Amino acid sequence: MASPPTLPISGSQPPAGAAAQPPIATPAFRAFLSRVSASLRNGFSQRRPWLELVDRNSMARPDSLSEAYSRIRKNFSYFRVNYATLIAVVLALSLLSHPFSLVVLLSLLAAWAFLYLFKPSDQPLVILGRTFSDTETLVGLIVVTVIVVFVSSVGSLLISALMVGFALVCAHGAFRVPEDLFLDDQEPVNAGFLSFLGGAASAAAPSIASRV
Repeated sequence: MASPPTLPISGSQPPAGAAAQPPIATPAFRAFLSRVSASLRNGFSQRRPWLELVDRNSMARPDSLSEAYSRIRKNFSYFRVNYATLIAVVLALSLLSHPFSLVVLLSLLAAWAFLYLFKPSDQPLVILGRTFSDTETLVGLIVVTVIVVFVSSVGSLLISALMVGFALVCAHGAFRVPEDLFLDDQEPVNAGFLSFLGGAASAAAPSIASRV
C-alpha cells in the first residue's frame, strides 16, 4: 500500500541549530557594556594610592569653615576616584546588609533593561496575551520605579547610604591638608571614574531615541 503524499507546509522555519537571540543581546546593550567597562578601567587607572589617602601626617583640623570648604574642593579634585569608590563601597555594604532591598533594586534595573532600554524596537512586549506599546511600557516602569523608590524601604536605604558616603568624603576632605597634592590644572574635573555616566548615557541614547 502506497503511503499518502506529503503535503507541503508553507512558512519559514528557523534553520536547525540556530538559537534564538535573547532580547537583551542587542548592539545597544553590548555598546553600553563596552563603554561602561572602558570608562571604569580608565577611571580606576587614575585613582590615587590609598596610603596617600589615609596619610595621618597630612591630617589637621581646619581653622575655619572657609578653609574646610577649600580643602574639600581640592581633595575632591585630587581623590575623586577614591571618593567615588568609597561611596560605592558604602552603598554596596548597605545593600548587602539588606538582601530584600538588593533583590528588589536588581529586579527593577533588570526590568528597565529587558523591557525598555535595550529591548529590540521590532519586538513588542506581550504579557498574558496583551500587547503593550513602548509608551505604555515606559509609563508602567516609571510608576513601578516611583513606588519602589519612594514607598518601599529601598529609597530610604539608598538615600541613607549615600548620605553616609558623602559625610565620610566631606569629613576626610575637610581634615586632609592638600598642600602636598599636585593636580594637573588641565585635567578636567569630570574625567576618569565619573565619566562612565556620560558614556553609559550616550551608549543607551540610540535605543531610547528610537522609541520617541
